[in-house]
Amino acid sequence: MAGRRRLAALAAVVLLASGLAGCGGGGGAPSTPSGSPSPTSSSSTEAAKPSDRSPHGVLVSAQLAMQTARRAKVSYRLGADAGAGPLFWQPKTALQIKRSTPADAEQLIVVDTVAYQGGDAATAARQGGRHWERFSVPPDPDGHREVPYAGLIDLLNPVEALAAATADGVDPRFIGEERFDDSTVEHYRITTTAERYAAAQTQLTQARRDGLRAALAPGGSISLTVDLWLNDKDQLVRLQRTGSGDSGRADDSVLYSDFAGALLSVQAPAETDTVDTGPRTVSPLAR
Repeated sequence: MAGRRRLAALAAVVLLASGLAGCGGGGGAPSTPSGSPSPTSSSSTEAAKPSDRSPHGVLVSAQLAMQTARRAKVSYRLGADAGAGPLFWQPKTALQIKRSTPADAEQLIVVDTVAYQGGDAATAARQGGRHWERFSVPPDPDGHREVPYAGLIDLLNPVEALAAATADGVDPRFIGEERFDDSTVEHYRITTTAERYAAAQTQLTQARRDGLRAALAPGGSISLTVDLWLNDKDQLVRLQRTGSGDSGRADDSVLYSDFAGALLSVQAPAETDTVDTGPRTVSPLAR
């Protein structure tokens, strides 16, 4: 793809300017004549080069692309939970989800360290006519206050998925080109574990990494197959995690669209329609 060659050149400039890891070492795997990455694997312990179009190098480029996008619309299915809405993962966390499961009409809004839950008739009946409950997570002993629904956000965050896919010891594979939403995408796959997936998130607190591992493998250890589909800008458009093991969560799927969309926004409900319920503990998946 011609677009891939232009992106590779752009990625080279951005990566060299930012000093990200992956700027050293020898030459990367060559591209195919069409500009698609070579289907040969590269060692993920070797630093990826800006021009590296091996599977590992492409996924490093995808990680940069999603860090740059900072926000997207997500549509997900995580076990029995399903929903859609805008997600902001940088520089602050924000999420506004309308669940699509028939038995759950509640909506969820997260703005940094404050969450709002409700927006439905049942909440209004329970709270004297106000449609939203506002709460936060209790601070830890050091005074740090975690993002509410962090477990859900970590399962949806595309940068975290790509961090797991480019971690040391992970050997990504190029599966091939496929059609998705009337466009051509490239399909990559890694095999890892819930423990390694969570351990790759070095930017998270240990408690949050533990919560992510538990959300991925509530019954214990689990082997994960992670499939990633990238568009011609190396943006992640589809993520699928399939687990096998002790009570493993099966077949999680997340779709991403409208990257860096100017119209994407997350708005806190009106104060007059909100009841402050104080701090509360939120489970890893926040069902």
